[in-house]
Amino acid sequence: MRPLLTLAALTLATALPGQIPPTTLAEDLGYGPDARLLIVHADDLGMAHAVNAASFRALDSGYVNSASIMVPTPWLPEVAAYAKTHPEADLGLHLTLTSEWTNYRWGPTGRDSVATLLDEHGYLHGSCPEMAAGASVAEIARELRRQVALARAMGIEPTHFDTHMGCLTYSGPEIFGAYLELGRAHGLPVLADRATLRDSAYAAHAALVEPGDLLVDQVIGAPTEAQGAFADAYDELIRGLPPGVTVLLLHTAFDGDEFRAAAAPQIPYGAAWRQEDFDYFTSERFAELLAEEGIVPVTWRELSEAERAGGR
Repeated sequence: MRPLLTLAALTLATALPGQIPPTTLAEDLGYGPDARLLIVHADDLGMAHAVNAASFRALDSGYVNSASIMVPTPWLPEVAAYAKTHPEADLGLHLTLTSEWTNYRWGPTGRDSVATLLDEHGYLHGSCPEMAAGASVAEIARELRRQVALARAMGIEPTHFDTHMGCLTYSGPEIFGAYLELGRAHGLPVLADRATLRDSAYAAHAALVEPGDLLVDQVIGAPTEAQGAFADAYDELIRGLPPGVTVLLLHTAFDGDEFRAAAAPQIPYGAAWRQEDFDYFTSERFAELLAEEGIVPVTWRELSEAERAGGR
């Protein structure tokens, strides 16, 4: 199960490496101290047609304003076609080093020279700890570069990088460092976790952060126990948003035979979960709540452009 993360800003102009100052990213970009900015972000594009179809419709609705793509997964060409006809879409790469489903598996983008990333059947490992236990950081970096290269070769120009199951953030500092370096090499922000970086157990991770790294303030998502009542849980989360830039992670898919077969026997992040996410985030209820709370929708592209315009 994906951990729920709480992310934070780094003051780009004044922070020293490894320091996490108290200001929010919104303040750094010129917003007032009480401003609440929200990226409504759908994960896992490319995984299945049911995911793609629901996510495209959610993006087209305007309420979901960001998504990220799993390059090694089977339905990538369908996402590439969407990206070409929707150049304005805020699409990142959901960098993928794991294949967690019981009956539905995938391997890396390139199988040669990444032997430490493979399980005994030639698939990516099923969990972050399994992946990190024996992975070569050089092979991780190689696979990440291949994922970016393949996406771009297919016409996808990512607006950011994030990490499937949090593996690139929550594994060892060397793996986290490879993640940060990929973002810097491509001039793109990466999703990372302030709460973890402030924890003394992750001091080695925090020490790798540089003043130019654009990181958001927090990430939220519905708790597992709220399934079946996500609408009320999301209402509560949104009303309680603190100041700063928040990424709200969701997982959309249409609940039908395809995704039920892919997800079985897993319940969290399964077909019913993803249909419930789709229903809420394409609803007028959600749109009206954002307006009522004065929350400003933003995208990764807008944050990057604001950061560049500020000379940071």
